[in-house]
Amino acid sequence: MRLDDYIEELEPDEEAERRRLAKEKSYAITDHLEEFERNFEQSLSGDSLVGSTAPSIFVGRSNYPDIPVGLLSPVGDEDAAEEYVTDGNWYQQGYDIPDVLQRRTGLLNSNKRANVDSPSIASRLTPNVHDAWDGFVGVQREVAIAGRPVDLEIGLDDTPDLGLDAGTDVATPRGPRANARNAELRENPYVPKPVKKTLEDDDWQAQGAMTFLYRRGFDVYDINSILSAGALGEAKQRRLVPTRWSITAVDDTVGQYLRGRIRNEPSVDEVQVWANEYMGNRYWVVLAPGNWEFELVEMKAPGSIWNPNPGDDVWLQSASEGYEGRSSYVEETAGAYYAARLGVLEYLESIGRQAKCLVLREVSDDYWAPVGVWQVRESVRNAFDGTYGEAETFHDAVAEISTQLPVSHARLRRKSELAAGLQANLSSFTGQE
Repeated sequence: MRLDDYIEELEPDEEAERRRLAKEKSYAITDHLEEFERNFEQSLSGDSLVGSTAPSIFVGRSNYPDIPVGLLSPVGDEDAAEEYVTDGNWYQQGYDIPDVLQRRTGLLNSNKRANVDSPSIASRLTPNVHDAWDGFVGVQREVAIAGRPVDLEIGLDDTPDLGLDAGTDVATPRGPRANARNAELRENPYVPKPVKKTLEDDDWQAQGAMTFLYRRGFDVYDINSILSAGALGEAKQRRLVPTRWSITAVDDTVGQYLRGRIRNEPSVDEVQVWANEYMGNRYWVVLAPGNWEFELVEMKAPGSIWNPNPGDDVWLQSASEGYEGRSSYVEETAGAYYAARLGVLEYLESIGRQAKCLVLREVSDDYWAPVGVWQVRESVRNAFDGTYGEAETFHDAVAEISTQLPVSHARLRRKSELAAGLQANLSSFTGQE
């Protein structure tokens, strides 16, 4: 399909009008917190939550290396525990921002302090993490490696602190929190065989274990939970990893593995433009013939969560890599870079091709609350469903897309290395001068 026809057929975001009423939606979140409080009182037996089901964990980073570690469990909806797990199913079910926040307000984060790898004054009862299969940290690890939600009993030291901590550009928001005294398993968790294999090999480095699990069909969501609980890597090097760090680490590691898989593959043979829109974010993915290169450019509108002043200009950020990848962490676009790159590499690996790739992310003021980097990952992954637009050259593609962007073509070229640099090498895409 010609690119101009492709752009003309793109549907507007049908959820934009609903998201415009952010204040009204915030009241709905308050209602969910009140419902949580009622469910919590009904679920409490003395000072323990009996019959709780934990589908996931959380590892914080405050006061590192003595950090909060938590078990996340729905209260009053234990039979639907799997629906509270952050993964690609949220995209497939069409969750919007209020849906995500409502899920998070229904999860109790029962937490206590632990040291990332050894006893300390703040956690003197915590064993070395690589030996921890008892106590609160041990239970947390059992939940992380289990193939399905785990039934347990949690002893609490106080009532929950009701509220919703805003998420970040990487991690999802967090709901009510309570200090935990202890936790006990009420069943023997089912642990998938590939996970057992990584645990049993004390000399397996974390990167290799991650790619092994990915090749065995584990999605990055499962892997980052296992890594976060300190259950991957050489035995004596295993330690708790804050959730925010583990998400990016897994996206990066799996991305490097996939880049290696395509490095000797032939190039795509045409300039393709793919697009997707989700939660007030619009994504343009341009694939052009040539060896692997990647760049993410983010445009954040005034009034959006990361550019809150409505009187400011559009905020531009970018990061890129060449054929050999990066040697340093991405600062400007942070976790979004690795999540978007993963989605592109998965697609290229699936078709046995490589390409130069430019991803443009527009963050509108409809993105009124952060939900985590999973929405970037899933939006790019699913951008490759359906049809794409074709352009004669990379330059033509960027110029055409620029008519739809909140910044000028000239400003985009000043910020984007690919948009600026590829114009001098059109022959590499078209085969002509």
